Amino acid sequence: LIMKYLYYKKINLSFFMLCSFLLLADTDNIVGTESGISVGVKNSRVILWEDIPYAKPPINDLRWKAPRLLDKSQVTKVIKAKENNHCIQEPSSLGGAPGKDLVTGTEDCLYLDIRAPLKSKELLPVMFWIHGGGNITGTKDLYDFSELIRKHNVVVVTLNYRLGALGWFTHPGIQDYQKGIDKTSNFGTLDIIHALEWVRRNIESFGGDPENVTIFGESAGGHNVLSLLVSPKAKGLFHKAISQSGYTKSSTLEDAYKSKFYNQKETSDSWTVLNKILIKEDFADNLDEADEYQEKTPKEKLRNILFEADAQELINLYGNTFETPLLTNDGIVIPEVGLLEALGSDEYLYKVPTIAGSNKDEIKLWIAFSEYFLETEETFLSKTLGIPKLKIKDEDKYEFYSSIRADAWQLRGVQEPLENIFYAGNKDVYSYRFDWDNLRNFFIGDFGKILGSAHALEIPMVSGDYNLADEFKWIVYPRSSSRRFVSKNMMNFWGNFAREGFPGYSTNAVRWTKFDPSSEMSILHIDERKNLRISKLDLNLDILVEDILNTTKLNSLGFDKPTNDVRPVRKDKIGSELNKQIVMLIINTKTESAGTNRFILRA
Repeated sequence: LIMKYLYYKKINLSFFMLCSFLLLADTDNIVGTESGISVGVKNSRVILWEDIPYAKPPINDLRWKAPRLLDKSQVTKVIKAKENNHCIQEPSSLGGAPGKDLVTGTEDCLYLDIRAPLKSKELLPVMFWIHGGGNITGTKDLYDFSELIRKHNVVVVTLNYRLGALGWFTHPGIQDYQKGIDKTSNFGTLDIIHALEWVRRNIESFGGDPENVTIFGESAGGHNVLSLLVSPKAKGLFHKAISQSGYTKSSTLEDAYKSKFYNQKETSDSWTVLNKILIKEDFADNLDEADEYQEKTPKEKLRNILFEADAQELINLYGNTFETPLLTNDGIVIPEVGLLEALGSDEYLYKVPTIAGSNKDEIKLWIAFSEYFLETEETFLSKTLGIPKLKIKDEDKYEFYSSIRADAWQLRGVQEPLENIFYAGNKDVYSYRFDWDNLRNFFIGDFGKILGSAHALEIPMVSGDYNLADEFKWIVYPRSSSRRFVSKNMMNFWGNFAREGFPGYSTNAVRWTKFDPSSEMSILHIDERKNLRISKLDLNLDILVEDILNTTKLNSLGFDKPTNDVRPVRKDKIGSELNKQIVMLIINTKTESAGTNRFILRA
């Protein structure tokens, strides 16, 4: 009796404390969810509910498992904000989490944020943002869509999802001992789907309409948007899709486990990753011994080694590599035919209104930091201020290299997927290219030429948050009527699309028409007023390759070592190592040309 009394007294005391807390809080901001009670914070007519758990922490025996529903006991708990809850990753200043160590973050990272307008009498469109970072870096905390929310009356959800080897991993020591959905290789993809399911069940409490959800993301986020269009697990969870600078790379199960590049320095298939663990943990002295150990050791023991591996060390070993499985054709979450082919299949494609686009100068985000292309120059003013001037060594070469890479990105990430989607029966598709490059030009460099409309520069134009560029925002986004025009129209297009399913008109009456590969192949060039226009998207890989094979512009950048003066790459050299490199450069595969591709592939 005494124990029963104390038990009920404890419950009543907890209930009393909870009620007291809620009475003291602003009731407009308090929302009850299946994850607990979230207390929002008001800021400039927008409420932020932060760090809401949407699944059990994927730790211990839940590592490399599908995300799990939270315990029902969570319902009565007050959700508290958590510092540094991003998923484990290498720190990065280009769209990743901050940090000074080799690795930052935690496995307990499955949280989401929700922002909504202060008050609304009707349910609002929901926009579900998927961050970029190559599926190996990134965090929800970088992105603030408050300006878009205020101006277009939408609810925005941002989330963390598992990254790198913890998000995408294939090894018989894992999958062979698991059942059902847990046999997948795409745990990070399942995190995003699980979050969408959470949104469907809970978003109405935040003023969002569960029957009007738009998924949108940039770079790897755009890649993940495209993957959700073909995942059977995601069907019905969203109603529109926007891919910003996405791509369609996916790996076979064989390549994700043990590719033809296994054990090479810049390979991260699971065989190679486990070999590195075996050497570090003294199971083997070298890669040959590690190969033999994997071949002869029971899979159950290999499983134990993988589950006991330190998460930070695992990400560190996964490393800065080319052959990284970012999405796997496992036949469970992603069709075995692969992402690009599945987008063209009536069997797999989820047909919802879709936008896909890229940026005119995608690759400049990386080559602008390359000594192959840029140099510093001392001027009187730069000497006085102690800041050297940045200068492009050869503008023709710089622009040529940038344009062929941007065209290849546009072909593989916009034209090809939209053509497949269209011919699979979805006619509600739109394409764009972000062309705005009105950056600051002054004594330390002409950044309109150096960066231009580089990768990710469109994000603040949609969100209205120029702090994403941190201390460089005064260079990249100088205050101007040009910037205001582009941002206003991007917000209008994205907001209209989320609400109605079509982007509509610009403020100067340019109508964004559909992409139709059977006729016009329309693409909208998003730029300042005088340059915002519709044109035709009709790229051809053979023509791109032909342009490269006939150019003299790449030779002096280290692509060739001629004995005489600079000479063109000749067609009769097709099949040479040089031309293989160049063709692979065009199609975004493994090459170290100009020292930049390692970053391009991770974007």
